[in-house]
Amino acid sequence: MGTALNLFNAKTIVVSGIPDGIVKDDVMADILMIHFQKPKNRGGDVKDVVYPTTIKGIAYVIFEDREVTENVLQKDEHRLEDKRLGRYYPLKISLCSEHVFTCVSSVLDLSIFGDKYILEDLVQELQKTIPALTFSPLQSNGQISVQGSFPAIKSLKENLLLKVNSLSRKGKRGERKPDQRPNSRTEKHGQFVEPNNTFVNNVNREEQVVVLDTDIYCYMKHFLYKESLTKYNVVSRGVTDGEITTIYLENARASSGSRELEKAKEEIEDLSAKLHCRLRKERFSLDGNSRSERLKYKQAFESIKSRFPKVLVIPYDTHIDVIGSSSETYEFTQEVVRTVKSHFQKRFRR
Repeated sequence: MGTALNLFNAKTIVVSGIPDGIVKDDVMADILMIHFQKPKNRGGDVKDVVYPTTIKGIAYVIFEDREVTENVLQKDEHRLEDKRLGRYYPLKISLCSEHVFTCVSSVLDLSIFGDKYILEDLVQELQKTIPALTFSPLQSNGQISVQGSFPAIKSLKENLLLKVNSLSRKGKRGERKPDQRPNSRTEKHGQFVEPNNTFVNNVNREEQVVVLDTDIYCYMKHFLYKESLTKYNVVSRGVTDGEITTIYLENARASSGSRELEKAKEEIEDLSAKLHCRLRKERFSLDGNSRSERLKYKQAFESIKSRFPKVLVIPYDTHIDVIGSSSETYEFTQEVVRTVKSHFQKRFRR
């Protein structure tokens, strides 16, 4: 039997609040390892410390035993103390699966700015404006990969959208063609435009833009999204670019005012912020399993799903994502483990 489920995250924690630039990176990694080995911190054997990471102040600590991970998480307060640091630094820790939304990546197409900006200068400006982001080298076609925290990626997208809107206002002559929104292309270069037949393209109507984490958008759309739009007579279309989804909002009726559109945007942003703090994601890998084994896993997920109405299950060919509250996601994954284990034990007895 292949590897049934990937529970690597059960032994991994995310550590934030690490001071940057005080000591060398390898020294900081040693300090973190010592901290999480100490009995007073409820620590134990540490398998590895991943530091630095793509996000400043973030490290991943992997323990040998899951029990040690649970003990460390139960400690109320963690203070990183070492004479080389000069003072103590409070740390925040959480299970790795609870921080799926910490780091996201996106591919941007900056070619639309080519007529008005020197793209290399634009990238430098963005790096200075949002230093928490990591940019790949700019490609000749104007594309660039960006990685960082979701709030930082969101700020970047909003910054670029403002520039796009500014250019559009300056360059418009006459009526805008349908579907000429920034990045509203069909599937291309990793982007996917969600079809929505109710979306109204009308040059006389206002438009609001909201940038969301794709996982949060999927959860919101499945459980809560439609109610928010209907309440304010607003229609939308989502443009998914990897881990980021950009939503374009318009009034459903020409008679609707701009205030309803603003309220809809505010409600979606507030809801997104709440879900960002509350939602967790567990990913189950199906790599290395036969077709029949994958089918059994997916059947187990389907049979258990009805008992967890607030959990979103998204199946893929290579893995299955489970999104929900921390407690429900944990209970769901434990139930899946028990169900799959029971199935293969019964098959083995035969």
